[in-house]
This record gives sequence, structure tokens and C-alpha cells, in this order.
Amino acid sequence: WATRTLKEYIIKGFVMDDERLKQGNQVFGKDYFEELLERIREIRTSERKFYQKITDIYALSADYDKNAPATKEFFASVQNKLHWAIIGKTAAEIVYDSADATTIHMGLTNWKHAPDGKIMKSDVSVAKNYMGESHIKELNQIISAYLDLAENRAQRQILMKMRDWNQFLHGFLELSSYPILQDKGKVSALEAKLKAEQEYEEYRVTQDEIYISDFDKEVQRIRESKDEYK
Repeated sequence: WATRTLKEYIIKGFVMDDERLKQGNQVFGKDYFEELLERIREIRTSERKFYQKITDIYALSADYDKNAPATKEFFASVQNKLHWAIIGKTAAEIVYDSADATTIHMGLTNWKHAPDGKIMKSDVSVAKNYMGESHIKELNQIISAYLDLAENRAQRQILMKMRDWNQFLHGFLELSSYPILQDKGKVSALEAKLKAEQEYEEYRVTQDEIYISDFDKEVQRIRESKDEYK
């Protein structure tokens, strides 16, 4: 039953009776769905982070309430659900397991001033900064597919409420054969942050020793230039 219901959910939009659907279309007319479609397309082209695009879609729910417990739970879990689907770890677990002062760039694959700038403390607690190129690509593909389906629902004038978007994300990942996060993970965000920052304090000493600034490069260039004329 659960599998059949999820398949119906992906194909039709969400599981509901015909009377409710008719009532929804009476309340939310053509103008509503045209504006909804425009807003979804704006979310797609925005520079928002990958998980923020999912939460922005959720915020378009017909019954959206930012203070609802369901909203707080969705916002708190969406990033971890996506990371778990791709890597099998929550954001905190990725940071905790990857941050290592003894490895090159402390285990980071990206940071704010990469590739030549220094790694800052604010860089080391971001899970995405430890992800490989293939994982980033796959994550972007997931978000793109999710937005395609969200746009399709607006075009078909399918009314989506908070519960529907929450169920849809679960069904979308499951029918895409991704593992589903069943709990909050084994590492808290605070534990990951403290561990990463501790590793950073150790790594920073090494970084200062090997770092070559633009000024250092210019001094070296001048010295080498003078040596040529000796």
C-alpha cells in the first residue's frame, strides 16, 4: 500500500480525494497558479543554497505557516535528508568525519577564498565544503529534478500544502532509489562545529607557515627579476 501510494503521489502530485481537489481549485484560481509558477522559476534561477531552494518551495505552500511545528521540523531536516541521500551522512557527520588538521586543506575541497586564499574558521563548519565534485554534481541534479516537478505541479494547477511538500520530498527521494534518513544522525551540529574548529586551530599554524600572499609573490618576482640582471 505504501509503495502504491508513493507512486501515485509522484505521478499525480499528492494523494487526495476528488472533492478536496475541486474545492482547492475553486479557492485557488488561475492567477494563483500563474504567480506560483513565476515564483518557482525565480527560485530556480536564484543564487540560494541548494537546500534553501527546497525550503523556498515549501514556503509557497497554500497553508504556509512559518511558526508551525511541521515547518520547523522540515527546515531543520531538509539539508540532512539531501546529504544522507548522496553520501549516507548528515551534514554534522560529514563535517565531524572530514575535518582533519593533518590533511591537505584540512580535508576541505572548497572554501570562500579558494583556491589560493586562506581557509577561515567560518569555512570549516560547512558540510558542502568537504564534498567532492561528483557529490556536488549529483546534488545539483537532485535539486534540478525536484524543481522540475515543483514547476510541473504549478503548471497543472495542483494545490500543494505543507504536508504535501513534506511527503513529496520523502517520496521523491525514495522513488529515486536514494536512502532515506530515519533519524537526526549520530553527531549533533554543535559537536561537529566544535570538532572542526578545534582541528582548524591546529591547522592554522601550518597554514600560516606555508601561505604565500600576493605581496609575498610580488617580492619573490622582484627578487628573481633582479637576479636575472646580475
